[in-house]
Amino acid sequence: MWETMPRIIKLFNLNDPGWGRGNNNGSEPPPKRPQGNGDGPPDLDEVWRDFNNRIGSLFGRKGGGGGNNRPGNRGGMTPPSPRGTRIGLGVIALVAAGIWLASGFYIVQEGQVAVVTQFGKYKSTSQAGFQWRLPYPIQSQEIVNVSQLRTFEVGFRGGSRNKVLPEALMLTTDENIVDMQFVVQYRLRADGAPDYLFQTRDPDESVRQASETAMREVVGKQSMDFVLYEGRTAVATQVQALMQQILDRYKSGVQVSTVAIQNVQPPEQVQAAFDDAVKAGQDRERQINEGQAYANQVVPLASGQASRMTEQAEGYKAKVVGDAQGNSSRFTSILGEYEKAPLVMRQRMYLESMQDIFTRASKVMVDTKSNNNMLYLPLDKIMHLAAQDASKSSVGNPGSPALISPPTQPPLRNNAAPAPQSSGSSNSNTLPRDRMSR
Repeated sequence: MWETMPRIIKLFNLNDPGWGRGNNNGSEPPPKRPQGNGDGPPDLDEVWRDFNNRIGSLFGRKGGGGGNNRPGNRGGMTPPSPRGTRIGLGVIALVAAGIWLASGFYIVQEGQVAVVTQFGKYKSTSQAGFQWRLPYPIQSQEIVNVSQLRTFEVGFRGGSRNKVLPEALMLTTDENIVDMQFVVQYRLRADGAPDYLFQTRDPDESVRQASETAMREVVGKQSMDFVLYEGRTAVATQVQALMQQILDRYKSGVQVSTVAIQNVQPPEQVQAAFDDAVKAGQDRERQINEGQAYANQVVPLASGQASRMTEQAEGYKAKVVGDAQGNSSRFTSILGEYEKAPLVMRQRMYLESMQDIFTRASKVMVDTKSNNNMLYLPLDKIMHLAAQDASKSSVGNPGSPALISPPTQPPLRNNAAPAPQSSGSSNSNTLPRDRMSR
């Protein structure tokens, strides 16, 4: 078989100058050409006849077969030999088989995988490199890029001003509408290429619909203020997790990378009213904070004053009760002595009372035996001294009354104090001196 290859190459050599100009063996008459230069383009009829002659010689025909159909040439055509026919057909079949088998080679780039199918059914997955599979129609491959980060936009296209309202408008749990614009990025899993190709009809559109469904569900469970202000990050995280759950149920082979919220705002038709409501809410919060600050300042002071007054009242109560109980105990204790000597106890009680009174009052000693008719009383000095004594006594004992001057006991006389009347004897109007001294 390999011995016939040079012959085939020689027969079909395109550089042969005889192509299209007839045979050189003299079996055919030269074609009728116009007179002129022989370097012109070959005649198409001559090219076809030369091709037939070469094919015939390949299959064992001898002689010029190109003019056998001409009326003047009845002979010269010999039947092909069986051996040459078999060799020619074998060569053609071998070349065709080699070309067919060579069509099974393919190259997978880095970051890509090839999904091989056999008669339309998934067979295997090939990684990056030079690969081979059975030629078509037995097996075929489809290249999938698993490293590409795919991105799509929901609620807008290209810029925030190019809104897509059917996708952007969403309802919150407090029956408000928000204009939501966000971007989703995803890529295929390393082992998810077969699922990406065969589990869903349009996997990219499935990812888009899953993102919109997840966002509507999450926003529908939150209030408008939460979505607009402090809840953007939380909403994006919840949407990403819910999207992944939906796509896993679909067996899409997709891994969600990020969900980024680009813009959230009320609809343009109610933007002015919403701004007024926001300002009113801010004023309300400010007034509440001011009132709370004032309450935090006043309530502790009032509580302290109330506690102090309560303690003072409790102290005064204890003092009064103690004094009353002390007086009661004192009178009870001297009751026995009083029953023994009533006059003496009365006199003693009288003297103690007068001592207490004179202790609290300012005193001026006047000599009534002198012949001075004019009496000078330094009242201003007396008042000044009394005030100083009161301040000193209050500093020393704030709860006790001020002592103005040291006690001074006036001299006792027989008629200094009225003697109590006794119903038993008339001789008891005056007390003996020895008993008074007791």
